[in-house]
Amino acid sequence: MGHETIPESWRGVLDPVLAAPEARTLGGWLKAEEAAGKVVYPPRGTRLAALALTALEDVRCVILGQDPYHGPGQAHGLAFSVQQGVRPPPSLVNIYKELEADLGLPRAQTGDLTPWARQGVLLLNNTLTVEAGQAGSHAGRGWDAVTDACVAAVAERSEPAVFILWGSHARKKASRVPALGRAGHHLVLTSAHPSPLSAHNGFFGSRPFSQANAFLEDHGRGAIDWRI
Repeated sequence: MGHETIPESWRGVLDPVLAAPEARTLGGWLKAEEAAGKVVYPPRGTRLAALALTALEDVRCVILGQDPYHGPGQAHGLAFSVQQGVRPPPSLVNIYKELEADLGLPRAQTGDLTPWARQGVLLLNNTLTVEAGQAGSHAGRGWDAVTDACVAAVAERSEPAVFILWGSHARKKASRVPALGRAGHHLVLTSAHPSPLSAHNGFFGSRPFSQANAFLEDHGRGAIDWRI
């Protein structure tokens, strides 16, 4: 995985995964792609930002994305989030619309979701890199094993957490985690994806933020301040 440093709290989870041949193949492939002149997002050193900002023991909520934004200056290692000063993409705009409808919060002017990550919201994409301008281009290259292990680690903890699964891709990823397939102590919320193509098919009106907070408060983990 190149120049990425595994955050301390996640090392016990990821060290065995990264020692496997699949991970070494991924790292070599990424280096070769960049050596060939291809632009890869997000930049090196930020690809594990979701893990760096949200320690395993602090995770209260998991929001699963698919792969990073593929436009210049957008992706910075958090699912659905863009860097400061970058216009929020359509899916994030719809997330903000639902947040306003659900909790009455004004729509944020920034697309940087770092404040969520610092409160224990793990904003994890399934694939952690992408080629510039080529959505989904790094899918199936080996990231799944890394991010599946992260989701499983949260699911296997005794502390109750909320898993927010928007769209079929997130539900499919969660289905690979046995601990989420059982009637357990976590809350799993599913709905359509916030993309403009599907948001009107069940994302709008799903009220994930208030449901997450009610569950977290009921289980002694405290509400998340969803304001950006």
